[in-house]
Amino acid sequence: MRSIRESVIVITGASSGIGRATALTLAQQQAKLVLAARRETALQEVAETCQAAGATAIAVPTDVTQEDQVQALAQKAIDTFGRIDVWINNAAVSLFAKFEDAPADAFRRVIETNLFGYIYGARAAMKQFRQQSSGNLINVASIVGLGAQPYTSAYVISKHGIRAMAECLRMELHLDNASNIDVCTVLPATIDTPIFQQAANYTGRTVKAMDPVYAADDVADAIVNLVKKPQREVIVGAVGYLMALQSTLTPDLYERMMAEQVDKNHLSDQPTIPSDGNLFEPMPEHAKLSGGWSHTGELSEILSSLMPKT
Repeated sequence: MRSIRESVIVITGASSGIGRATALTLAQQQAKLVLAARRETALQEVAETCQAAGATAIAVPTDVTQEDQVQALAQKAIDTFGRIDVWINNAAVSLFAKFEDAPADAFRRVIETNLFGYIYGARAAMKQFRQQSSGNLINVASIVGLGAQPYTSAYVISKHGIRAMAECLRMELHLDNASNIDVCTVLPATIDTPIFQQAANYTGRTVKAMDPVYAADDVADAIVNLVKKPQREVIVGAVGYLMALQSTLTPDLYERMMAEQVDKNHLSDQPTIPSDGNLFEPMPEHAKLSGGWSHTGELSEILSSLMPKT
């Protein structure tokens, strides 16, 4: 296995949030980075910051809903560095709406970005990994890929699909005795990123990050650890372990409690007008690492989040 300093690493969704945090963390270890996102100016800024930290970094504007652009991203990495050692699927969008109220084109766009974007990335990466007989595919999913929640059905469906894709790939690699190719899934709880400000919203209520909230750097650190030592799945945020356990052991109770939590803690009483957020066009003003949400990932907050509200 190559050291991070010698590794060529592709990151999608690198202009903000988890992708940006991961790029900056890997840059500190002088990785060779190929950064992708729709926001070209913000992406170039991230690449320049990574270069200042000692990394080799290039920006490749990419819309992951377009398979030809994802294939071009992979080819740019190969043309520049000769290989791809790690591919991090991370680009994501979200949509808040009751299932039947979500516009069909908005629902479809979430699936196209979050699921097909990852499928296109995995197909491009796996082709190169098989030629090299080595590689590491890291998919950033979500803890709602283990459970579910109301108002974000398109997002939840996409994250379940990402987990399923990874399981299928691991099985096929096993049958091919491709032991030097790894497929990892990251399952973060609520993370402080701009995704909530950018989410499409048809609920009539303003979206906020649901407590407890963890820092994007926590996910970046988990991803870096997977680059060093691949694992099947990793949960980020202590509350995620509790959610996974509860959804498995007491699914009926989990569904009722999660429904209440999301309704009261993920949506505020402040009204808002319908918006498709950044589904179809990027929002340059939110090209940041943080969404400005307070980090509340402490034990007291975790236990409080699991208690029924009266």
